[in-house]
Amino acid sequence: MIKKVLFSFAMVSLLFTASAQEPCATGRYAQEVFTNVDVTSDITYGANLNFSGSTKILKLDFYEPNGDTEQLRPLIFWVHGGSFLGGSKTDGDMVELSTRFAKMGYTCASVEYRLGFFPIDSANAVKAVLRAVHDLKAAVRYFYKDAQDNGNSYKIDTNNIFIGGSSAGAITALHYAYLDKTCEIGDYLSQSYLDSQGGTEGISGNPCYSTTVKGVINLCGALARYNWMDADEVPLVSLHGTNDGTVGYNRQIVNPGVPLMYLDGSRMLWERSNQIGVEHAFYTFHGAGHVPHATSTQYMDTTVNFVRDFLIGQMGCTNPPLQLANTPAQIATLYSVVDCTTNNEWTACTSLGENALMDYSFNLFPNPAVNSVTLQFAFEEEVDAELIDLSGRVRMKYEKIPSGTDLNVSELENGVYWLVVGSALGQQRTIKLAIQK
Repeated sequence: MIKKVLFSFAMVSLLFTASAQEPCATGRYAQEVFTNVDVTSDITYGANLNFSGSTKILKLDFYEPNGDTEQLRPLIFWVHGGSFLGGSKTDGDMVELSTRFAKMGYTCASVEYRLGFFPIDSANAVKAVLRAVHDLKAAVRYFYKDAQDNGNSYKIDTNNIFIGGSSAGAITALHYAYLDKTCEIGDYLSQSYLDSQGGTEGISGNPCYSTTVKGVINLCGALARYNWMDADEVPLVSLHGTNDGTVGYNRQIVNPGVPLMYLDGSRMLWERSNQIGVEHAFYTFHGAGHVPHATSTQYMDTTVNFVRDFLIGQMGCTNPPLQLANTPAQIATLYSVVDCTTNNEWTACTSLGENALMDYSFNLFPNPAVNSVTLQFAFEEEVDAELIDLSGRVRMKYEKIPSGTDLNVSELENGVYWLVVGSALGQQRTIKLAIQK
C-alpha cells in the first residue's frame, strides 16, 4: 500500500514537473483536450463615438474550456472581417476559431469594434482602421485591468496574449502591433486629429493598463506600409491566398468593392520580416482567394493547425508541427521608403512618481460627447472638476467624483470646452472636451 502511494506521488510529481517545464507536455494547447466550450456573450469592455458621432457600446464574447481548472491560460483575441463596414463577432469563422482553440485549452475573446465610414475613400478608411485599433487596445486593457484589479476573474496568463483576425480583423491586428509611433501615420492623418483621438492608444476604455501582446495572427491581412514593422517587434503568423482580390497577397490596392489604397499584403510582410529578423511563420494558399478558411473545412483545418504550431512555439513547446510552411509565391519588391525616426510615441500614462497623478491618466469618453461623458482615471482618490467654455466661464462644477463618473453635459451647446480636474494631492490637469450633437 505504501509503495502504491509513493508511486502515485511520484507520478503526480513527474507530471507536474513536465507541465511546469513545457506547457504542452500533457497535450493541452497542442490538441483538443476539452469536449465542450463555455461562452459568455456581450461583455462590455468600452465605449466610444462611431464615425457618425453617436456612442457605440463595445462588447466581446469570451470563450473558455468547460470544466477547466487551470488558473493561468493564454488568451487569443479574434477580430472579424467585413471591410470595416460590416461583419460581427459572431461571424462563422470567428466562432469556429474561438471554439476550436478553446477546446485546446486557450481562452478566446471575439471582439466587436466600431464599424462604418463615409464617404468611402482612403482618408476615411484610414480613420476606420485607427478606430478598430483603438477598440482592440481597449479590449486588451480590459483583461489586464481584470487581472490586476479584479483578482483575474478570467484566469488569463497576461504573458501569453495574442491578437489576430480575418481580413479587416487581420488589418486591425497588424496595425495594433506595428503602428506604434504617430509619425508613421503622419502622411495619412494630422497630428491634431491623432491627438483628439488619443494617439495610437485611443480612448475607448480602460486607460492606463498595458496593451502588450506576444504575437499576431494575420489571416489575409495587410499593413499600410511594410516598414512600420521594426526589428524589435513581436512575431507573427500569416496565411494568405495568392488570388486574393480584396486584400492583396503582395502589394495591391485593397478593394472591398471600391478601390481604396495600396496596402502591403502578407507576402510583402514576409519579405520585410526576413530583412529585419522578425520571426514570421508564413503559409501560402496557392490559387486561393480571400479568407478561404471561412468557407472551406480543408482551409480551416490548415489554418488552425498552422496557427497552433506558431502559438505553441511562442509558449516554449516542442511538439512536432501539424502543418509545415510551404514556399511563398511571387516576387515581393521592397520599394524605397524613409523610416519614421521621430520618437513621438503616444503613451497613455507616464508616471510622475509616488503620490502624484500621471500625465494622460485622465480620460474622457466619448469625446466628442453628446449628452454625457465619462471621466476615468487610474487611482482611487475622488477629484473636483470644473467645465469651462472658451470665454472662461465656469459652466459646470463637480465635487468629489470617483473614476467612472458620468458627467451630464446635455444642456451645453456644441463647441469646445476645458475640463479642469484637481486633486487633494495638489495636482491639476486640463482636458479638452468637444460637444457635438
